[in-house]
Amino acid sequence: MTIRLYDTGARQIRDFVPLTPGRVSVYLCGATVQAAPHIGHIRSGLNFDILRRWFTYRGYEVTFVRNVTDIDDKIIAKAAEQGRPWWSIGYENERAFNEAYHALGCLPPTCEPRATGHVTEMVEMMRGLIERGHAYEADGNVYFDVRSYDGYLHLSRQELDHLRQPSGDGETGKRDPRDFALWKAAGSGGPDWETPWGRGRPGWHLECSAMAHKYLGSAFDIHGGGLDLIFPHHENEIAQARAYGDDFAKYWLHNAWVTMANEKMSKSLGNSVLVSEMVRRWRPIVLRYYLGTPHYRSMIEYSEEALREADSAFARIEGFVQRATDYAGQPVTPAGVPAAFAEAMDDDLGVPQALAVVHTTVRQGNSALAADDKEAALARLAEVRAMLGVLGLDPLDAHWAGRGDRGEPVSGRSAQGVTDTLVRLVLQQREAARARKDWPAADTIRDRLGQSGLVIEDGPDGPRWHFG
Repeated sequence: MTIRLYDTGARQIRDFVPLTPGRVSVYLCGATVQAAPHIGHIRSGLNFDILRRWFTYRGYEVTFVRNVTDIDDKIIAKAAEQGRPWWSIGYENERAFNEAYHALGCLPPTCEPRATGHVTEMVEMMRGLIERGHAYEADGNVYFDVRSYDGYLHLSRQELDHLRQPSGDGETGKRDPRDFALWKAAGSGGPDWETPWGRGRPGWHLECSAMAHKYLGSAFDIHGGGLDLIFPHHENEIAQARAYGDDFAKYWLHNAWVTMANEKMSKSLGNSVLVSEMVRRWRPIVLRYYLGTPHYRSMIEYSEEALREADSAFARIEGFVQRATDYAGQPVTPAGVPAAFAEAMDDDLGVPQALAVVHTTVRQGNSALAADDKEAALARLAEVRAMLGVLGLDPLDAHWAGRGDRGEPVSGRSAQGVTDTLVRLVLQQREAARARKDWPAADTIRDRLGQSGLVIEDGPDGPRWHFG
């Protein structure tokens, strides 16, 4: 058993060897809470939730830290636009992110530190960097001297002489325009904190280096985030941490984006789809299937058609789980996952290949139900539930069971969701009739649904329905 992961720093898939046997430490760059999350934001949380679940299944004890950047130029700008305190903007959106993570079934992190709660640790790191000759103060700002650290830009494979890193507002006194801010001098508006170099606020990159050091120590296993964070954020994190004396992260994992018309989904581009809107139109478990089952390093091009396909695909899995559970007459405990599923997951979290094993097992289970082979049907059910548990998609898991079709109170659900739920319940009754070879009852259910304008299509993966 060896888990292999694609390390951005090495540009290759590497065998995962933990720093401490049996333990895995993960730091994931979390939300900058200037706005509510769209589905592109939440993909990272889903991908690393699946990674965490797989490590846990493989017997590791996982420490999972996901930070919150609750102070940022964009947060301050939003506060000024809306005439509100900066902290109320951050807290409102932090809650929205946590609601989105929870709605889509992400396990809570071991720790979720906020940047504003760790200014003391940032000051300590800046002091150490200045003492070591890697940082300097100018006009109340503190900058990192990029030429002082030989490994700068190793992660992104750029050339320093070709790098352009424009200064932000108030970033004066730089020795080199490519030096980046560890600390920004207090200006007009916005919060500030006292430091030995004057009042100001943190630079974005320093926050993560300081929090990773505090909660995971000078060395940890995996640092993760979206592709867009490789430069400048992760590159600058590495420079700060290693110049300070930390070994920092051993492996770097980056998930790809959700795109729309081949553009990265972004609030600033006006092409984002909010999670809060999506869970009103689609069941959260279907949205998790849609966002979590492509390979984490592959782009997802958003489309309604792709979501409909995900809904249909998951319905086939869910239908088998529900029919087989009814057939068993009692809960069936998840078993070990099939070897082919484990092999796919061990190979750089190959969820698409692992999902193919799920669908194959579902087909085998449906065949067993049709043949009234109870032993085989329940064995396949136990395997399917084990695999879905790793993916966070087991419909019988306590997180999903009894929560309503969209994880909302019944009164808050849409007519589409209610219709979908009722039709599936009726189809489950029809499949149960077919399993016991009560063909007249099964045909009657199909005909009654047809009279209501619904078309039922039977396939090898179970029934599908649509309006005629």
